[in-house]
Formats: sequence, C-alpha cells, structure tokens
Amino acid sequence: MSTYRAYEVSGERQFRLVERERREPLAGEVRLRVLACGVCHSDTLAVEGLRPDPSRPVVPGHEIVGLVEAVGPGVTAWREGDQVGVGFLNGHCFECEPCRRGAFVNCVNQPQTGTTVDGGYAEVAYARASGLVRIPDDMQPLDIAPLLCAGLTVYSALLRAEARPGTLIAIQGIGGLGHLGIQYAEKLGYQVAAIARGSDKAALATKLGADHYIDSNATDPAAALRELGGAAAIIATAASGASMSPLIAGLAPSGRMMVVGVGPDPIEVDTADLVLSTRSVTGALTGSSIENEDNLMLACRRGIRSMNEVMPLADAPKAYERMMSGQARFRVVLDAQAA
Repeated sequence: MSTYRAYEVSGERQFRLVERERREPLAGEVRLRVLACGVCHSDTLAVEGLRPDPSRPVVPGHEIVGLVEAVGPGVTAWREGDQVGVGFLNGHCFECEPCRRGAFVNCVNQPQTGTTVDGGYAEVAYARASGLVRIPDDMQPLDIAPLLCAGLTVYSALLRAEARPGTLIAIQGIGGLGHLGIQYAEKLGYQVAAIARGSDKAALATKLGADHYIDSNATDPAAALRELGGAAAIIATAASGASMSPLIAGLAPSGRMMVVGVGPDPIEVDTADLVLSTRSVTGALTGSSIENEDNLMLACRRGIRSMNEVMPLADAPKAYERMMSGQARFRVVLDAQAA
C-alpha cells in the first residue's frame, strides 16, 4: 500500500486521522510497519501543545514495536523483517560532543520520537538506525511496548543510582512507572519499599515484589524509610514535586533521589538534608538503544511484565484520554494491527 493511517495532533488535543504517503527512508533511517505503540504520559508534550511550534502537526507515540519495512542508504545492521523497538530517543548522531564522549542519551542532535518527529500513533513510523532496539524473539509487541520507555526509564534510574545490591530502594508511586520500578528493583536484588497514598495498593505492591509498603497518608514516609535504615536510592515516579520533597530526608547518607516523574511544580529541598548527609537529587532520562536491549533482556529473563490495557489504533484519542484520567491499570497500548 502506498498510504498509511496516522493520528496527528496540533494545538491542544486536536487529533486528526489522516492518510499519509509512504516514503522511502532517508540515509541512516528505516521505515517500520507499526505493530504496537504504548501511550505514555510524555505524549503530553505533543498532545497538549507543549512544543515550540504546536501548530505544526506531529504524530505522537514513542513506545513503538514494529517490523522493518525498508532500510535507507548506509544502513547495514538491520534488514527487512527485523522486529525492533523505538523509544523516546529516536537515534543519536555520533558526531556531537556528548556522542563523542559516549553519552548518547545527551546527544544534542537527537530527535524525540512523537514530539519533534512523528511517532507511533500510526500504521507506519520512521526512525534513525542508531535508535533501534532489537526485540527478543519470545517477547510479544503488545506486552513489551511500554518497556521501551517506562521500563527503560526506571531501569536506567536504578543503574545510575549506583546502589549496592541488597540495600534499600524506595519506589515512590505505584502507577505506570512505579509498578515497573518495583519489579526491576526486586529483580536486581534490592530490598524494595513501595510508597503510595492509601492502603489499597499494599497487596499489589507485595505481589510485584515489594518487601515493605509505606502508606504516605498514614505515616511520614521519610521517617518510615529511616526506621528501615534509610534508602540508598528513591526512584521518584509521581508527577508531583510536592510529593517528592518530603522524601529526601528518608535517604541514607550519600543516598540519591532519582527523579523520573515530570511534574509541573518544583521540588523543594532543605539544604541541611543534602549537605549534612551528602545526599543528592538527580534527574534520570531514559537510556540509549543498547541500554534498552539490556533492559528488555532482563525483563525477558526475569519475568518483568507491564500491566496493560490494549485498545485499537482507531481509538488512539480515547486511549490518550484513558491514560490521562489516571484510571488505567497501568499502561495503555495501541494495537496497530487491530481492525
């Protein structure tokens, strides 16, 4: 077929179903037939008009699993029929200073899938070959799409926390990121404390692998963490600076808060909490394509699974609203192959 369906957005939540012409991939690029695409909170950058030019239509979606349909000039590591993934980072340039120093995540010339370039709310997508992720043969597209961003985000944060196995890791929030964070932390050999509001998620936290559950409505979560010896790291997933701020005092000496949830309000820090115990607060941005392959291999071998609600591509606007409602348990995935 010479055309494909895609949902593009412009302005604020202005979805439009369009027919796009298939084009040949550019040099260093591949064309994918999309099989599945996760619906992530970061899709708000495109859908809510939080881009420099929101009037320019763009296709959202950056948790893409697809089959390589065509390869562009200069692409040698991939061939037609390969099952691959694409995350938020659409491929590094190898030429800027961060790339030359091996910091591919910080490439200054890296497109952002579904935000600065078209993403996966479509039947076809395009990506730089340097951004592609090999998918293990025994992993299913609808199951693993959220692992390409949400899974990689918490996995990378745990690695960058540099905590010793066996130490206490706190996962703040049991949602789209947090329910995966608990699993990754447990499978990597940490003690895990899950922090959430209310007691209704305690049983789920235990099922996912948490050793401790802290109800932040019933107790001071920082005090509870200190009673457990202090957290070597806190993976802060809730999109709220106000909910993250009180947790810093629960870090052990030299502990790190790894912030992966992007909220509209700032994190407030008592300088004494940082200086007197050499604690730190650090942002963690997803990971490179090869790190994503490590992430998927760990998930495949250790049984880490995303809890997903699946909807057809035709319902992409409804899927986005479902994600934004906070009622999904816990990720929403578009099935691009559904009728």
